[in-house]
Amino acid sequence: MEKLPVMEQFYTLQGEGVYTGCPAYFIRLAGCDVGCVWCDVKESWNASDHPKKLVSELVSEVVESGANRVIITGGEPLMHNLDVLTRQLRDKGIKTHLETSGTHPLTGEWDWITFSPKKFKKPTDEIFQKANELKVIVFHPSDIHWAMDLSQQVSSHCQNLLQPEWERQDDVLPIIMAHLTQNPTWRLSLQTHKFIGVR
Repeated sequence: MEKLPVMEQFYTLQGEGVYTGCPAYFIRLAGCDVGCVWCDVKESWNASDHPKKLVSELVSEVVESGANRVIITGGEPLMHNLDVLTRQLRDKGIKTHLETSGTHPLTGEWDWITFSPKKFKKPTDEIFQKANELKVIVFHPSDIHWAMDLSQQVSSHCQNLLQPEWERQDDVLPIIMAHLTQNPTWRLSLQTHKFIGVR
């Protein structure tokens, strides 16, 4: 009877990254040991603050929603073994997406992996070659140089994105845009869900 700690779950549009604008069911798992200073879901950090739900119940709720894509996020979702959850979702024909900092061993079966590394904790070597999308949050201009170094370690099929930290957007967005015009293999990611007022 597999259970996972769930902070929240909802059906909405993906607001950022390569799949921006696509309908997706979000499952936000509780527990995080990375501790980003800008995190907008700090209430997800302590897994014991949130109830555990049966994986089978989670899958049933996704199926009932009519969603064909699920995004497993956190917190840091790879603090939990995701093999059973993703297998059951894929058995129902639902695409599985992961959003992770890559600091824990990879579990689960994935159609798409968004790797969003943080300076506060080193990612595993494995995640660099598994990632479909490298999404680096830019809080300070130096983060762009760090992102360029990271991009040398991901596979050639990985899509590279820079995303301004929401509270620092006015300061860092012009710098990101200038960088992108000189490095056209990179793309801009914005948190569009915050602009349009959805979760």
